Amino acid sequence: MGTHQIDRLDKKILQLISQDARIPFLEVARECNVSGAAIHQRIQKLRNTGIIKGSEFVIDTYKVGFQTCAYIGITLSDVKSFPAVVEELKKIPEIVECHYATGKYSMFVKIYAKDNRHLLQIILDKMTPIKGIAHTETFQISLDEVFHRQLSVFEIEASHEIIEDDVE
Repeated sequence: MGTHQIDRLDKKILQLISQDARIPFLEVARECNVSGAAIHQRIQKLRNTGIIKGSEFVIDTYKVGFQTCAYIGITLSDVKSFPAVVEELKKIPEIVECHYATGKYSMFVKIYAKDNRHLLQIILDKMTPIKGIAHTETFQISLDEVFHRQLSVFEIEASHEIIEDDVE
């Protein structure tokens, strides 16, 4: 992966596709006042440099029977075991996020389970046997996701740039 300096056009593209990953390239091109080929090339460059990591359909976990969402802190017995623990956690399909953290816990995970009993089973049968995990603590059980969004700083930055450009 190379590096890429993000310019105004990239920010506009990122703003549009983060709002709707299925937006046609030609619609993005119209919004940006450039050709469809230019948008295709820019998006490919953003993918190649790792700025765009992918696109996905979002599944409503509640509607498919996973009604419990929990956040769990994990303490490692040895910080050097982090890579091996991560590889084992990746094998647990109910874990949807894993973050390396500072402070009391080495990592945090977000997990979906069918119900509280299923959550307990995942913790006891799948997580705690992993070599390197010393302790887990379930912090919160989410009652409902109020909103979920992509980082939208490009909207903010773009509006600030316009104001700054108008002043100069």
